[in-house]
Amino acid sequence: MRKISATEIKDKVAILCKKANYVLPEDIKKAIKEAYKNEKSNLGKEVLSQIIKNYEIAEKSKLPICQDTGIAIFFIKIGEDVKIVDGNIYDAINMGVRKGYLEGYLRASIVKDPLYKRENTLDNTPAIIHLEIVSGKNLEVILMPKGAGAENMSKMTILTPSEGEKEIENFVVRTVQEAGANACPPVIVGVGIGGNLESCTFLSKKALLRKVGTQNPDLKYAKLENKILNKINKLGIGPSGFGGIYTALAVHIETAPCHISNLPVCVNLNCHAARRASLVI
Repeated sequence: MRKISATEIKDKVAILCKKANYVLPEDIKKAIKEAYKNEKSNLGKEVLSQIIKNYEIAEKSKLPICQDTGIAIFFIKIGEDVKIVDGNIYDAINMGVRKGYLEGYLRASIVKDPLYKRENTLDNTPAIIHLEIVSGKNLEVILMPKGAGAENMSKMTILTPSEGEKEIENFVVRTVQEAGANACPPVIVGVGIGGNLESCTFLSKKALLRKVGTQNPDLKYAKLENKILNKINKLGIGPSGFGGIYTALAVHIETAPCHISNLPVCVNLNCHAARRASLVI
């Protein structure tokens, strides 16, 4: 049994919060630069150049890439041979978020009550924590700070099995079209297919963790990803909604088995500031 201190988790999560908000992942940078290189619209190209300058300044100056530093979403894999000492993992994660967001002067965006008393918690807690038990003696932590602009444009539906691939295509493309500039394109489109009401939304969020440029290992779904991406980029919305051929950088599909009588589909959008960072203890 390997022991990991809750204090160590807290301190490393605090560093992760700052890193995720200051430094854009390399695959996202590469995709944006590729979009800039190939964009046909002059105005769209100018928007992409400003996006590139923005993330370069953020990384160099240790400033947030976006003023909306998001709700802190964690995907954690804990080895079955790991024991957390001096506290528990949930408290450690939230203490780390509190420390990181306050030290990094990152915007606090969480309210205590969703409807009646929308009072800010002032430290961006509580975080959303997805915990998975795996084999081994390591603790893997992935953080996705998710802003509200793209999140607000996300949608979920439950289709009938007979509606199939065509209606899934239509639903995803329609969701991006209706989002327009509000989701801060070029977007990354996470699509969950299968499961049930709650697990399908998790699949769509998890799909956003994939590196841009990777495809679903199932060739049928990889083909569907490309087909939907091409349709989205023919909408002409373009970078920041100013027109162009890059409305989306990628479409990522994740799937799960589902009930014989339904076909759940969820679309979770992420803006061009698709922030994530990870560590292994």
